[in-house]
Amino acid sequence: MRQLFVNGAWVPSSSGEGIDVVNPATEEVVDRVPAGTPADVEAAVAAARAAFPSWSATSPSERAGRLAAAAGLLKERAGDVAATIATDMGAPLALALKVQTLMPAGVLASYAELLGRYEFDAGKVGNSMIVREPVGVVGAITPWNYPLHQVICKVAPALAAGCTVVLKPSEVAPLAAYALAEIFQEVGLPPGVFNLVSGYGPVVGEAIAAHPDVDMVSFTGSTRAGRRVAALAAETVKRVALELGGKSANVILPDADLETAVKAGVAGAYLNSGQTCSALTRMLVHWDQYDDAVRLAAGFAASYTPGDPFAEGTRLGPLVSAAQRDRVVRYINRGQEEGARLVIGGTDNPMDRGYYVEPAVFAGVSPGMAIEQEEIFGPVLSVIPFGSEDEAVEIANGTPYGLSGAVWASTEEKALAVARRLRTGQVAVNGGRFNPLAPFGGYKHSGVGREMGDFGLEEYLEVKAIQM
Repeated sequence: MRQLFVNGAWVPSSSGEGIDVVNPATEEVVDRVPAGTPADVEAAVAAARAAFPSWSATSPSERAGRLAAAAGLLKERAGDVAATIATDMGAPLALALKVQTLMPAGVLASYAELLGRYEFDAGKVGNSMIVREPVGVVGAITPWNYPLHQVICKVAPALAAGCTVVLKPSEVAPLAAYALAEIFQEVGLPPGVFNLVSGYGPVVGEAIAAHPDVDMVSFTGSTRAGRRVAALAAETVKRVALELGGKSANVILPDADLETAVKAGVAGAYLNSGQTCSALTRMLVHWDQYDDAVRLAAGFAASYTPGDPFAEGTRLGPLVSAAQRDRVVRYINRGQEEGARLVIGGTDNPMDRGYYVEPAVFAGVSPGMAIEQEEIFGPVLSVIPFGSEDEAVEIANGTPYGLSGAVWASTEEKALAVARRLRTGQVAVNGGRFNPLAPFGGYKHSGVGREMGDFGLEEYLEVKAIQM
């Protein structure tokens, strides 16, 4: 069994108990991590608290050097880390390399570069000097769907800001976080600056969120769990950043290139087997093009054949666990019960073993149906008709979420006009590429705060006014 990483050393958990890590493609146990305890959190927080004064006093250039060295090692080991992610959460190897490993390595490197230009002393306002200082000890609680990217989106800016960190990775897919801890140890990150405590959310996660010596907690996961984290953090009035669920709309206006928009929309719905908070799970199409869009979506969906994550050409891996597969199947059944038409897919267990579900496309979906309102977190696409631009905007904004979205039109100007009306944290216009330097986060129940780039760094900084 693996150990915890506390105060610069690998140590056993006080519980002596472990959690199996299961390969979702084979259903085999591939590793075991400690089931951490509140006592383990106490030790990790104490180490982070003790390390904070010296780490926060380091120069930005010194912190940048550590982060750059870590990014370099991560890039060198990208193949091995990608194989680890493909094994413990089921992402196809090509996706695990490009999106799950190299992209977060780039984000890590970007914070080293940012430290070279960021102005922590922000100048003067009247007779006041404005300075930005690290918030303190940060508790980071991360999910299984992007098990390295979501870690780095919290840990990199926190360390860059001068904060120290206690990380709880998901117990479902924790192994990439362990690989990162090994890298931080190798590049000489001082003891206590980064600590890792594995375990269950209601035990380790809640202990971190409630701890009085944790100055900020950053959480990515479900909206339900985010509410719990925020409630616990409120008791000690600590800062909270939440990146939560989504039910993002892909709005295809009547003058758009329908085939291109539908193809991109299907890809945006099925990325990472649909286990993406910003997945484009709702495709909004004008009534005049609705039947054509459903036909195209079904055709593109058919090319997403479930397969072995390590097999060449696999585009759709398994869901991360049996529980997640069962959840997705329940939603597929509920969609049919509520009157939506399953056009293609939806069969569970299409493979001899593994937690697979065939990608599904639903037609005849009306606003208010469960599959239109609730985050499913699987390869399920709902195609929804609209009659006017105003109706499309109303439907797109008609869920509790506001994390992402997309708009397609014949011109950028037309698409941008609708994009500005969507109540969501980011919108892709006519296939605009994801930008890891731009702020990422949501409106409404999709969260509080932003990650990545300058905005991500500033989540971990306090602002002080010094009157002269």
